Amino acid sequence: MKLGFVSAILPDQTLAAVVQFAADTGYDCVELMCWPKGKAERRYAGVTHIDVAALSEAEADEILQCVSDAGITICGLGYYPNPLTPNETEAKIYSEHLKQLILAAKRLSVDIVNTFIGRDQTRTIDDNWQRFKQVWKPLIQFAADHGIRIGIENCPMFFTEDEWPAGQNLAYCPAIWERMFEEIPSKNFGLNFDPSHFIWLQMDYLKPLATFADRIFHVHAKDVRLDKERLDEVGILATPLAYHTPKLPGLGDVDWGRFFSVLNDTGYDGAVCVEVEDRAYEETLETRQRALRQSHIFLRQFIG
Repeated sequence: MKLGFVSAILPDQTLAAVVQFAADTGYDCVELMCWPKGKAERRYAGVTHIDVAALSEAEADEILQCVSDAGITICGLGYYPNPLTPNETEAKIYSEHLKQLILAAKRLSVDIVNTFIGRDQTRTIDDNWQRFKQVWKPLIQFAADHGIRIGIENCPMFFTEDEWPAGQNLAYCPAIWERMFEEIPSKNFGLNFDPSHFIWLQMDYLKPLATFADRIFHVHAKDVRLDKERLDEVGILATPLAYHTPKLPGLGDVDWGRFFSVLNDTGYDGAVCVEVEDRAYEETLETRQRALRQSHIFLRQFIG
């Protein structure tokens, strides 16, 4: 396995600065954010460390030289919009930008693009399914044609009231993954696995590691702390941030020793990337960098 981090937590740093910080801290790799240039309303969105829409051959060569000189690798390109939004104009923009990531990944010799399936949050899973097929069958085929794997993160994207009632990502549980992979059996279609989302959904985050071993392309290391007393007051129908808090690895309820024990047993040898969403560490660049250093120290006991 390789230990890395998601670059979204360093939004104001240049790609060169992100890469050098990763190397200086002892990380092996980075997942680089590739949102379109511009501002995004959602937290951790809108970060552009590679502008894939304007990526030239010369710029790609410069990026490759930069990471090579630092002694690390790019383990994935990340972009997490809602390609199934009912706003078809927006959905088309998201899908086209995902194609740009796929082309950029090939140019940069990166074989993974991480993203969300998306969802119309006002509709049931069945009512979203036809749109899922229409959007994702050609996207996965496009990725396969270019030798790129697509890793779908399992976050339901239901944290705030504007994502009510069902969240903005279909691919949040094993039952839906089974259905997705039956619908699109391509070997280039898989998961970007994050155990923290299973905590607030109250599901087993270890069993799927074995069940979907051949579909886990990438892993996010994020933790959460569940407030049981608060959950007893508001119930599971409340927005999740009312009773759970994202934390750095080791500061929440994920049992990382058991997680890596099972993950090792599956033969997984890809990237495990720290995803910092712990608000206790967000105030300044210094605290965000400290979060990455602290996470590196904690996770190195499991990844040699």
